[in-house]
Amino acid sequence: MLKAYSQAVGNVSRGLAAVATALLIAAMLVVCQMILQRYVFRQATIWQTDFVVFSATAAMFLGAPYVLLKGGHVGIDVVEMVVGDRTRYVLRIVAGLLGLLFCVVMLIATWIQFHDAWAGNWKHSSVWAPPLWVPLAALPVSFAMLCLQYIAQILTLLTAPAPRADHHPQEIIQ
Repeated sequence: MLKAYSQAVGNVSRGLAAVATALLIAAMLVVCQMILQRYVFRQATIWQTDFVVFSATAAMFLGAPYVLLKGGHVGIDVVEMVVGDRTRYVLRIVAGLLGLLFCVVMLIATWIQFHDAWAGNWKHSSVWAPPLWVPLAALPVSFAMLCLQYIAQILTLLTAPAPRADHHPQEIIQ
């Protein structure tokens, strides 16, 4: 059951990473189009800057669950290197629980903001004036997936055999 859950969450995280990649490519292409339009054809740009900012920001958040899945987040490895196996195991569980707590709080906050933008029909203050719920939708989706990814990570740690002794790396080498 845990393996199926972890695999399903991992697959959704991979799918969101593909969406994030597509958004970054789209942002890059729009930047190129904007440069041509402004400097070659001497025409005004209206929607391009907002699109690039919104798509790049959404890509960053939508790609976060995949980064967590792959362990690519920023960590303080020096602490893990000087503590024993058992302490490292406990630190990973505590870090996962703290990460999950943060993501739950952010999920609630971003859902409220998304809902307010949807219900209030908020528009961006630019000339283009897109509805703000569109770019804000990436936030609760991302934090929901981060929560699910943290749960998978924590459950995997808890069901794996825990290290028995708290050996320090230096003791093992000697």
